[in-house]
Amino acid sequence: MNPDHSMERALARLPHGQAFRFIDRLVALVPGVSGVGEFTLKGHEPFLEGHFPGNPIMPGVLLIEAAAQLGGVVAQSDPDHVPLKGLKLGAVRNAKILGTAQVGEVIRLEARVEARLGALVEVSAIVKREAEVLLRCALTLAGRE
Repeated sequence: MNPDHSMERALARLPHGQAFRFIDRLVALVPGVSGVGEFTLKGHEPFLEGHFPGNPIMPGVLLIEAAAQLGGVVAQSDPDHVPLKGLKLGAVRNAKILGTAQVGEVIRLEARVEARLGALVEVSAIVKREAEVLLRCALTLAGRE
């Protein structure tokens, strides 16, 4: 199978509508193990309107959401597990927001599945702008089998 095709298919599994999708493209995917994605902050996103006027930045909580979305893509692409139903962000631990993303910047998302237990998936994630780390966190994704 063409790797680009499998990455497009994995990204298409995200349940989020386009207005709340924080991955523009997958750069790398090891199904069920790890992934790398990118998102460009374009400037027309509705959340920028009030965050902050004159100096819009992507809210830290949306950096966490972007990391969770990539973690979901990685988890749901696992060939050894049936995709979980209703997979959602269930917990955030050890989140450190270390920087911000501004209009026109590309953020690079990296997620790794650390463990699975039934309908729970543990993910570690990093969000970067070039070499600068903007976010580090551990996430729990929860769904139904």
